[in-house]
Formats: sequence, structure tokens, C-alpha cells
Amino acid sequence: MSIIANVVVALVALIHVYILVLEMFLWDKPAGLRAFGQTREAAAASKVLAANQGLYNGFLAAGLAWGLMAGSQPFKVFFLACVIVAGAYGAWSVSRRIFWVQAAPAAVALGLLLASG
Repeated sequence: MSIIANVVVALVALIHVYILVLEMFLWDKPAGLRAFGQTREAAAASKVLAANQGLYNGFLAAGLAWGLMAGSQPFKVFFLACVIVAGAYGAWSVSRRIFWVQAAPAAVALGLLLASG
């Protein structure tokens, strides 16, 4: 069970690396426009804010990676909880889709992690 939990934690980290790339580098490119349903004008106006969001997603990914490399259950639990809170807030304030992309995978990973002891 521990291996499965760590694989899902790694997947959550990879999701956040992908979000970092979308928000920091592809925000105003076709892939970013599609992912976030934005117009070129809206993306241009919010590009700096999106890059900042992307950086924070990178910190979440880095914290999860650190927890995996160090074998630290408390680090993984803390950063998964941060992802769940961020995803829940994003779902409430921006789009329900964020819950399914961000919070739900983190909640599954957290459940598996806690069940694995």
C-alpha cells in the first residue's frame, strides 16, 4: 500500500508541475488558453498573476517531491493538505473543475498515505 500511496503522491506532484508550466510559460499560448478557457486579451492582462500562481504550484510540487525523497510522512501529509485546501478554495472561488483536477487526487493520495501507516 505504501508504494501505491507514494505513486499517487508523485502523480499529484506531477500535476502541479504541469500546472506550473501552464501558468508560468503557456498562459497566453494556445495550450494555456484552452486549459483555462481564456481569451488572448484576458490572458495578456493576467499573465503576471498567472505566473505567480504557477510559482506557488511549483512550491507544492517541490514540497511533495521533498517528502518523497526524504521518506517523510509528515511532509507529504502537510503538502497534500495544502493542495487540498488550495483546490477546494479554487473550486469555490473560480471553477468546480479545480476540485477534480487538484483537490480530489490529493485527497486520494492523502487517504492512501494515511492508510499505509
